Amino acid sequence: MKNLTIISVACLIFASACKDNKTSESKKDMDVTPPKAEKIAKNLEMHGDVRLDEYYWLNDKENPEVIDYLERENDYYDKITAHTKDFQKDLFEEMKSRIKEDDASVPYFYNGYYYITRYETGKDYPIHSRKKGSLDAEEEIMFNVNELAEGHSYYALNGINVSPDNKWAAYGVDTVSRRKYTIHIKNLVTGEVIPETIPLTTGGSTWANDSKTLFYTKKDEQTLRSNQIYRHVKGTDTSKDKLIFTEEDETFGTYVYKTKSEEWLVIGSYSTLTSEFQILDANKPEGDFKVFQPRTRGLEYSISHYGDDFYVVTNLDNATNFKLMKTPETKTSLENWTEVIPHRKDVFLEDIDIFKDYLVVSERDNGLNKIHIKRWDGTQDYYLPFESETYTASPTQNIEFTTKILRYAYNSLGTPASVIDFNMETKEKEVMKQTEVLGGKFDPANYEEKRVWATATDGTRIPVSMIYKKGIKMDGSNPLLQYGYGSYGATIDPYFSSVRLSLLDRGFVYAIAHVRGGQYLGRQWYETGKLLTKKNTFTDFIDVSRFLIAEGYTSSEHLYASGGSAGGLLMGAVVNMAPELYNGVVASVPFVDVVTTMLDDSIPLTTGEYDEWGNPNEKEYYDYMKSYSPYDNVKALNYPNMLVTTGLHDSQVQYFEPAKWVARMRDLKKGDNQLLFHTNMDAGHGGASGRFEALKEVARDYAFILDLEGKTE
Repeated sequence: MKNLTIISVACLIFASACKDNKTSESKKDMDVTPPKAEKIAKNLEMHGDVRLDEYYWLNDKENPEVIDYLERENDYYDKITAHTKDFQKDLFEEMKSRIKEDDASVPYFYNGYYYITRYETGKDYPIHSRKKGSLDAEEEIMFNVNELAEGHSYYALNGINVSPDNKWAAYGVDTVSRRKYTIHIKNLVTGEVIPETIPLTTGGSTWANDSKTLFYTKKDEQTLRSNQIYRHVKGTDTSKDKLIFTEEDETFGTYVYKTKSEEWLVIGSYSTLTSEFQILDANKPEGDFKVFQPRTRGLEYSISHYGDDFYVVTNLDNATNFKLMKTPETKTSLENWTEVIPHRKDVFLEDIDIFKDYLVVSERDNGLNKIHIKRWDGTQDYYLPFESETYTASPTQNIEFTTKILRYAYNSLGTPASVIDFNMETKEKEVMKQTEVLGGKFDPANYEEKRVWATATDGTRIPVSMIYKKGIKMDGSNPLLQYGYGSYGATIDPYFSSVRLSLLDRGFVYAIAHVRGGQYLGRQWYETGKLLTKKNTFTDFIDVSRFLIAEGYTSSEHLYASGGSAGGLLMGAVVNMAPELYNGVVASVPFVDVVTTMLDDSIPLTTGEYDEWGNPNEKEYYDYMKSYSPYDNVKALNYPNMLVTTGLHDSQVQYFEPAKWVARMRDLKKGDNQLLFHTNMDAGHGGASGRFEALKEVARDYAFILDLEGKTE
């Protein structure tokens, strides 16, 4: 279900004219039998309907036969792709060579310190450090994650949270990739990590203003739902921490944070369609939280504090694209809200950033990011100018409240990411950093990027962001990788990738299909790609593919598709609906057993997603889900060449979904196209934890695609 995994896709038609002879012979001579999973009949009955799930037994990873099956699939993958191993290594080194290994973030200033994240040559993990008062001051290393990760096949550190007195840092650690973080507290003066630890958390936490009281979120052991807020006092037994709030509604999760003004602690409760907040004076952590505005189904809002007021981004009164309101901090219920920025039919209000003198509004107009800057006293009101149609721009790391400097990030499909400091008063800007692409071969002038529009079957225009090397002919012969996601209102904006150059420089076109289910064209774009309109996501993607073929960008012999997580569901649906369009598909951690998963409320995230997919305990949603669920719709088809990947410890899309899907496709598929399945036995939803280990996974996927195109160097 359930997150963005950005990698890519592939398939196979052996056109002898474009195949390397040595590669073809190695495949021809290979006699490797794909593994077969045992069939054990299990009937799943709901609403009088019976589904046969002959691979349900794969759900139990404590069963040695399950692990044996996964390992046999990995072994089959290794044997079938053995001829690409050297190529994978070469791709990995090529990708790695473009990355500045001894890199560092742009420092940001907060509460007397400059904070920096940097990498050292040859090291997989970051070093988090700070400097007091000046960038010329001595560096204080807070966390060298390379040292902490020693001896672990997976290591993730997140949620670094420094206390107001600058002496303590709380942080979360996950060594399994199950997203169950244990919070630790480090004395930044002595370097000592104090013995009190807090298991089974989100990893994030929030200090009250006394620098000794810490609020954090615990997870349910089985479902991993973030359901409880606790208060811990530093130096006390964590087993005696006080439970502050329990989110009883299983369709909601909860979290805690402090406002940018540092005056209020906030507990948030969220579901797909509804939100609720509680507030407490950050100087009085022993007090009781007060509900800001009671939850009302369908009412979404978020809050920011400024002066004596709260500013509220909300969809109140059918404001589909959201509007901005404000309310006194002493009277926060919605009858006191007054309008600041009205709802606009064609402009989506995504977020706000509050500064002492300025309000910065992040908007989306016709799919494009806009940054709107307004001075509180009304003397300035303007937009930052952006001219491209394939860019991404958004505020970032604006932690300081009193500054006139807005820091924002900018990149495009052909422009490496930049961090820019913009003086909102003088309108002067300074590029603090642009990501270097090493090797001396990259020149943005060599690439063409553009936005085109495909027409869906129902007449809806679907935007597509594209990039390719200049000079290629649109004669249908180009390999093209089409990426999509299309769920949760998550928008895949055009972004630069130095890794992607390994495809572009070998003649590939890269296209992002901005299908319904995301919010690229506003909230309605999301609303018409979920629940009982979910199939729009799949048909949009297919219609984009047909458009790209019709316009000569590629052909079905050279078209590849890629998606991960909910984007993996997209891949599963399109190969059932239109397998003939694609030469190859990469489905990463794919959510493909929709009905069974959404009927099992013991699985992490299930109950919180009824508003996204529907509740199959209701027959209408059950029938609709079943009509598109990839696992339930596997047929005797000529599927494209496919690479399916997963992680054994994935908490978001359980490993057994793709495992069962592959087993059923193996049993039913027609033809000789490849079906490969690889399980990372040490990782979860996000794959490997090290920056270079993750590149090896990209090289694996790219090698699969490129091999199908006969490109082996």
